[in-house]
Amino acid sequence: MTETTAVVVNGRFLGQPVTGVQRFAEEVTAALLQSAEFPVEILVPRGVRPRADGPLVGVPVTEVGRTRGHLWEQVDLPLHLKRHGSPLLIGLSSTAPVWYRRQFAPHHDVTYVRYPESFSWRFRLLYRALAPLFLKRAMRIITVSQFSRSEIAAHFGVDREKIVVVPNAPSAIFAQRGLASDRAGKEPAERPYFLAVSSPNIHKNFDRLEQAFEAFAAQHGNDIELRIIGQQASSFAKRDAPHSSRVRYLGRVTDPELADAYAGALAFVFPSLYEGFGIPPLEAQAAGAPVIASRAASMPEVLGESVLYIDPLDTASITAGMTELAGSPEVRAALRARGFENAARFSWESSATLLVRELRRAADIT
Repeated sequence: MTETTAVVVNGRFLGQPVTGVQRFAEEVTAALLQSAEFPVEILVPRGVRPRADGPLVGVPVTEVGRTRGHLWEQVDLPLHLKRHGSPLLIGLSSTAPVWYRRQFAPHHDVTYVRYPESFSWRFRLLYRALAPLFLKRAMRIITVSQFSRSEIAAHFGVDREKIVVVPNAPSAIFAQRGLASDRAGKEPAERPYFLAVSSPNIHKNFDRLEQAFEAFAAQHGNDIELRIIGQQASSFAKRDAPHSSRVRYLGRVTDPELADAYAGALAFVFPSLYEGFGIPPLEAQAAGAPVIASRAASMPEVLGESVLYIDPLDTASITAGMTELAGSPEVRAALRARGFENAARFSWESSATLLVRELRRAADIT
């Protein structure tokens, strides 16, 4: 770290498995490095580097401290910052140092409050202990939607004006895949399929999704599959996945494989009960998939009228959504066109611009 460093990014996320939170942190950091007219440095624990297929590949990072994980974030990172003039710290992932005041601290949502059964007891205990402290002390709080802004303000009793909304966006690989399929025409998959992408945790509502699909398959035969991409993270409560010949669990995939899966889907189904933003349906839209989504939490804010909405608590509603899209190429085409338009409303560059504006306003960064 040099004396000219104006802003430091908490790079702990670079050592974590990539879920929506880590993707947000990667992409906003990459866009911030491109758009900021002031020095930005990424601090990481020893041995941590950007992933080879991510947007920060080749970007220099600075190793500090001797530990990893929460201990690094709560001890090594703030001590290093204080030794170097206490620069402004930007947190974009999940947690932040509780005693460091000169920071923008992250908080994507309060799912662990609304649906505690989705999370391990260790995760809930840690968050309930850390979050009130770093959110109270931080200069600003970064979240991803107006919905989450309201939820955080209400639950923690913080001023809404302290909370900065920096939206998610679809990464370039999904938009590129969608553009390619739009030019060439959408090619039918070898076997048509509905796609879902998520960790299979309680608030993601996969039990009802699978029940709804079984009802759909019973009515329409076995020609259409349900494919589920994702893997359960250690922070979530364990959930046993049922076994069905009609449902294929694909685990984790690479970003190019995910883009292809979105582009080839008959429709993308997102029955979640609660999301602070909900990036998978936006990625699916960018890649060219029509979307079925819950009318719940942040989804109407993010998706507008570009999707077919279902009631996530009613399996018959989910089944009806699948039936409508499976039986109507016209509806699929209309939703696909609306999806492209909706996804284009969001970009990592515009999100980084919003963040830079708030940095200048709150911390007099020049």
